[in-house]
Amino acid sequence: MANPRIETLVPNIFKDYKVTKPPVPVETLATKLGAKVRYSPFDGDISGMVYRDENRIIIGVNSLHHTNRQRFTIAHEIGHMLLHKGIEVHVDRTYRVNLRNDISSSAVDREEIEANRFAAKLLMPEHMLIADLKGQEIDFEDERKLEKLARRYSVSIQALTFRLTNLGAISPS
Repeated sequence: MANPRIETLVPNIFKDYKVTKPPVPVETLATKLGAKVRYSPFDGDISGMVYRDENRIIIGVNSLHHTNRQRFTIAHEIGHMLLHKGIEVHVDRTYRVNLRNDISSSAVDREEIEANRFAAKLLMPEHMLIADLKGQEIDFEDERKLEKLARRYSVSIQALTFRLTNLGAISPS
């Protein structure tokens, strides 16, 4: 079941921070929402994480990943930051951490599904996509149009295709 908070959080973020066109400035939004974004080369399959203690929130992003993936990671971590309390990890004191890795990308965990849904809505808002698609057809096989739209939103073709499919704007054959 979809988290209804996502349906109100994302539009409120756009309204509060005056986001009116793509690409959505996710790093700026993270900062305005109270997080510091830090880039570091992570080992293994970790894309990012949210670190929280009583004084700060840090979004860690794998600096070795493509910029589009980093943007999705930041949006995903903002989703965790706003929607989930996090997982307690004990290191001297109690901290809350959410990691983004290949398991979270497979979207089998409810919180990961919600963070992915939040990220897609934040990076590729339905109202902006509909405006950009008005008067034109997008074919799943037309990579040229998909690439152009993906560049406009600073997302991967894969993420864009998934989002358009979920919105019913294209149907994979």
